[in-house]
Amino acid sequence: MAAPALPENAYRARAERGEVQIGTWITMIRTPSVLTLLQTAGLDYARLDLEHSAFSIETVADMASLARALDFPLVVRPPEGNREWITRLLDVGVWNLHIPQVEDARQAAEVVAATRYAPLGSRGMYGSGPHTGFHVRPPAEHLATANARVHVTAMLESKHAFDHLDEIAAVPGIDALTIGPTDLSQDLGVLGTPAQRDVLREHRVRLGEAARKHGKTVAMAVDTIEAVREVIALGATIINYSSDTNVLRSTYAAAVAEIRTPKERS
Repeated sequence: MAAPALPENAYRARAERGEVQIGTWITMIRTPSVLTLLQTAGLDYARLDLEHSAFSIETVADMASLARALDFPLVVRPPEGNREWITRLLDVGVWNLHIPQVEDARQAAEVVAATRYAPLGSRGMYGSGPHTGFHVRPPAEHLATANARVHVTAMLESKHAFDHLDEIAAVPGIDALTIGPTDLSQDLGVLGTPAQRDVLREHRVRLGEAARKHGKTVAMAVDTIEAVREVIALGATIINYSSDTNVLRSTYAAAVAEIRTPKERS
């Protein structure tokens, strides 16, 4: 009996159609059921942060399994875009990678090679597992479908990276481009200054122009509804709004402040 087909990668499919997708960072909540909550809230995807969090690979594997069952895309940012992390994440069933600190075209090409099987890359072969739904498929079918399913976003987070923006954007297999706003601001010397907003907008515009030139999707991470509308107007279609920790903190803080404010007597 032939192995059933895995579902399409809805995150990639929507990106290819140019649809706006709204997601959020998961930076603290470790239970996989948070994906059910976020999907019920109306989000299109969740992005798990391994670069600045305490999540284990076991947590990622559990979340990737539930994400596939829910047909709710999971995106993962590894601590580093190297072969070791990319291989482990893909083999536990992650389909969407958000690669930090991409500095030049050579590095971008190495990332692509690690994410695609031959002839498009040199991804390491592993038999049946979460990445195949535990089914065994003919090698040619497995290689072709896996290559078509994976989605890679490159994060540009420094002046050096923007000096090589056009070269990075031209690399085949890099599907989307984004900035790391805080690290980029830090590298440019404007973090926490009045100039930060305008400098970031300038770099978002530059990135969008390069993405359109080379047929890439634009992804952006922002923390306000106003900023969401602004980056959509600039051409971004993959939008990361805030995070689990920020939403919990700000929502509870606002509620507690209101509760503790004495009501005026009528």
